[in-house]
Amino acid sequence: MARTGLAGPVRVARWADAALGPGSDGATADGKATLSDATARRAAADLGLSVTQVRTDWDTARLAGLVEVHGDSARPGWRLRAWDRDDSAVLRGWVALFDAWSLASPEPEEHEPAAVAEVVSAMPQVLSFLQLSAGPVPVEQLLDLLQQRVTELRTERCEVPYEPGTAHPAEPGAAQPGLAAERRTSEPGAGRPAGDSASPAELRVGVPEDPAPAGDTPLGPLLDWALRALATVGALTYGDGQATLTPLGSWAVWVKLEQICVAAQSPAGNIEQSAEDMLRGCAQLRPNAARAEYRAWLAARTVGDAVTELIHAARGEDALLRGLAFEALRVVGAPAEPDVRAVVDEPALRPYALLWLAEHDGVDPEDAHEVLTRREATWLWVDTAAAVADHGESPMLVRHLESAVQPTVPQLLDEVRAVGHPRTVQVLVALAAAHPDPALAKAVRRAAFQVHTGG
Repeated sequence: MARTGLAGPVRVARWADAALGPGSDGATADGKATLSDATARRAAADLGLSVTQVRTDWDTARLAGLVEVHGDSARPGWRLRAWDRDDSAVLRGWVALFDAWSLASPEPEEHEPAAVAEVVSAMPQVLSFLQLSAGPVPVEQLLDLLQQRVTELRTERCEVPYEPGTAHPAEPGAAQPGLAAERRTSEPGAGRPAGDSASPAELRVGVPEDPAPAGDTPLGPLLDWALRALATVGALTYGDGQATLTPLGSWAVWVKLEQICVAAQSPAGNIEQSAEDMLRGCAQLRPNAARAEYRAWLAARTVGDAVTELIHAARGEDALLRGLAFEALRVVGAPAEPDVRAVVDEPALRPYALLWLAEHDGVDPEDAHEVLTRREATWLWVDTAAAVADHGESPMLVRHLESAVQPTVPQLLDEVRAVGHPRTVQVLVALAAAHPDPALAKAVRRAAFQVHTGG
């Protein structure tokens, strides 16, 4: 269903990639895949579409992450690259479009932006009600719910209007506007004289008059706009005075509710921390518990911001956080691929990034180390040893010798000295202090001295 709904945007995005990408015969003069008027006409001619449809599909492709726009240039997103082989990329693309439903259709110009923002903020509760109803819901009922939620939002901001002669909301004996509105709008036939039914005009528009207007802004037209916009992205069907979530829309709302529940059940309570502090909080957790904490932390953030924070934490001096950051990126999965590929050329992150990409491409984790060169594997061994020396116990550092790719300790020491890791001296000194074999400890100390003196 998601593939079908986004087939048009995918088609336009692939056309732009092939026709406008750098190096192609049809590339623009500046090498940027821009959608100018001329480009839109050309795409319409090539694809047999109208210019309006091309622009609509292009905008949808941007909202779904099929195309990433940077300034005045555009490039294919990872979802477009993975479209045919990864169902999760398709679903994530549609969820991104679902999240941007308020941008899919122009908002009513005659209404104040503040009123539009209130409706957008209140729609998650309306969608949750639709999901729980599991069937058609009369628009009148949705309007009642929207009215209640907007009233609650205004109450939270202390913007509830009160008439002269009534008690101030903050004074004893004041009326409870939110509860009063809830009681008033929840009564059958609220806002309509007894015995009246919906007029033909109301049925044509789809949304009746407000039962109790919030402030001076009628919410009926805004609810109509919101439902039509959600129908445009395929989240629901809307007509004949009722709305129904599509299976895809119901799934998306369920996913959002699940994410809220996951974030609320953070086992270690780190969801409000920075990536670095969150990783430090996970350092002493068992792997399964740490992954649960990563999922909770990620659920409370957009994917892009979370990945950026994790990469930044990995660039720090603490080798333990570097390893944990890439463990968290494994929980992120495919959306992190472009950012991970972007750091492959950074020496401190290269081994971690190569292992991540190998596992992402389907290589067995036990065999993933084979993608590293001998030098990269040695650098990673030193970096891991630094993490153990800083945060672990001496026996762990001794056991870490067994994970080296070199068959003998002298060979390991030779290659460790040559790899140029900034923590080499500290690692070797800690290893010499921890190893029970006096002869081996002496050789390790000698190697540390040679690195320290530049020998």
